[in-house]
Amino acid sequence: MHQKHAKLTRPNYGQFARNEWAIIGTPCGNIQQLAYQLIDQLSKNYKVSYVDADHKSTDGEDVIETNSAMGFGVHLEYTDKITHHRFDTKASLNSFQFRQYFNEQDIVVVNGNHFKANKQIVVIDPKKEKSLQKKLDRLTDVRLILMAKEATSIPSYLKEHLEDIDKIPTFSLDDLPNIHPLIQADLAQQIPILNGLVLAGGKSQRMGQDKGLITYHGQPQREYAADLLATLCKETFISFRQGQTDNKDLKYPIIEDRFQGLGPFGAIASAFLHQPNHAWLIVACDLPLLDQATLKYLVDNRHPSSIATAYNSPVNEFPEPLIAIWEPKSYPVLLQFLAQGYSCPRKVLINSEVHLLNAPEGDKLMNVNHPEELEEVKKVLRN
Repeated sequence: MHQKHAKLTRPNYGQFARNEWAIIGTPCGNIQQLAYQLIDQLSKNYKVSYVDADHKSTDGEDVIETNSAMGFGVHLEYTDKITHHRFDTKASLNSFQFRQYFNEQDIVVVNGNHFKANKQIVVIDPKKEKSLQKKLDRLTDVRLILMAKEATSIPSYLKEHLEDIDKIPTFSLDDLPNIHPLIQADLAQQIPILNGLVLAGGKSQRMGQDKGLITYHGQPQREYAADLLATLCKETFISFRQGQTDNKDLKYPIIEDRFQGLGPFGAIASAFLHQPNHAWLIVACDLPLLDQATLKYLVDNRHPSSIATAYNSPVNEFPEPLIAIWEPKSYPVLLQFLAQGYSCPRKVLINSEVHLLNAPEGDKLMNVNHPEELEEVKKVLRN
């Protein structure tokens, strides 16, 4: 059967982001109050966003901000609000645009009276019963039922719609001590699985021989590095450039570059193209002193709310992109830099929100690119 487009593995997005919760079934004022209470708690550990719509004024008219250039014909306005930054646009946004804006958020809390989200909190409130009954199609993954003060029971139409309703936790609307931990627990379960990737696709022109095949520890360095990663990662792969023939008899699966000619940047992007919902612990094959303790320290101090967790270089204090954990939210960021003409993973880290660490032993990050450095590190290893 003819397929017009490439079959790609797609990230697990909802309308706005990977993890979003809609609150639906009660007046918008109640939704805002609960949302702000949850945000106040969750924002201590996570990046949290809120999605809502403007509401009618008491006389039924839309509230229009008069001191904005939007009223004079501009299509996009940026305002430095001192405590925050704001963009106003006349563009009609859809899920594809929303996902770009909310990409780096850990959770988006949504006013479900106005918008859909991939998880829902349903409020049983007589004031909005007719409205909720008309929006049952939005209830695709109900995680929590809340009872407003005026509610006496769960309506029959909701019981019929939700087959597993007896398994859904039910609390009162003002029971924040029980509501917050449930969402917190869900967020903890959403931390992406960690895969490992050894970068072995370089041409090693400065070294004059394939750096991945150099033996420092009784086996080719690319396999030694993969063995280190395998103790910390769900799956481990070795990255090759397309057309690289020396890939036989490996005990690890390979990922060939699908972004050709971009070096390590292309290898990282190709890994996300392979599994976009997993994080990737990236290690170059020219790090002969790297050990498990150094990698474990990186994993133990991982910060999934950032796009990456990386070491500061002991040489120049810039982030080390090739001994780093790249989170799934970094994938769109990488592509945005590529669209602007940049293919340097270090530049991505320098200009993004990254969790930086100092390595316990800085010499473990030493990379070897020249024959002179090769001889130097061999002396270190012999001692």
